[in-house]
Amino acid sequence: MAGLGAAAVAAGLTALLNGPWLRVTEVTWAGEQFTASRDIERILDRQRGTSVLAVDTRSLLERLEQLPAVQSATISASLPGHLDVAIEEHAVAFVWETSSARLLGAADGTLFAAIPRDIALDAALAELPHVADERSMSRLMTPGDHISAGLLRTAMQLARLDPVALGSTAGRISVRLDDEFGFGLVVGVSDWELALGVYGMDPNETAAASAARLERQVTAVRTLFATRDEAEIEWVDARNPGKVYFRAKG
Repeated sequence: MAGLGAAAVAAGLTALLNGPWLRVTEVTWAGEQFTASRDIERILDRQRGTSVLAVDTRSLLERLEQLPAVQSATISASLPGHLDVAIEEHAVAFVWETSSARLLGAADGTLFAAIPRDIALDAALAELPHVADERSMSRLMTPGDHISAGLLRTAMQLARLDPVALGSTAGRISVRLDDEFGFGLVVGVSDWELALGVYGMDPNETAAASAARLERQVTAVRTLFATRDEAEIEWVDARNPGKVYFRAKG
């Protein structure tokens, strides 16, 4: 009798595990802003019909966190057959604009989302550091790509540079990156431009050396404007801070 009872219990458990009560029938998620719902759905829909006890949450997490905008995710399963996912995306640290898109980047340099160039940035995004990348290769950049540490560090330093440090009375500075001059600044609304050169490409240049070079360039420009009227200047070449060139307007 005991054996028959154990067999009955085992059969009951098997029926329970294989029955419809434990099958995943509903999948929900929340927290996404920059991640396309279809990308999340493609990953999660494969779990429909699987027992909630057999869901491989580790594998699911790995696949979800491979999506460019997803920083982390949590998964919970509940009866009858519910699978719920909470998405946490990267915080936007900067906007990297190319000829084809505006790319949103995380603090570690990961580009994780793209928004059309013809759509106005909301107030929060408009306040972030902004880089206009005009290099020929930049048009190929897409979410999932990464800005190198050296390049990003200089870009952020320039984006946060106070015009006063340059001896300028301009109200704004725009950061530009191109193939010919490397990093540059457009000061004011196209009032004058500043060429600073290539940063982030020399593996032997430390962060401290890079910052020191930039500081020398800023000082050189400030010295120039101590003797020249900013309103008369159209273009400044400070790639060599020891010998700054400029072109006057007109």
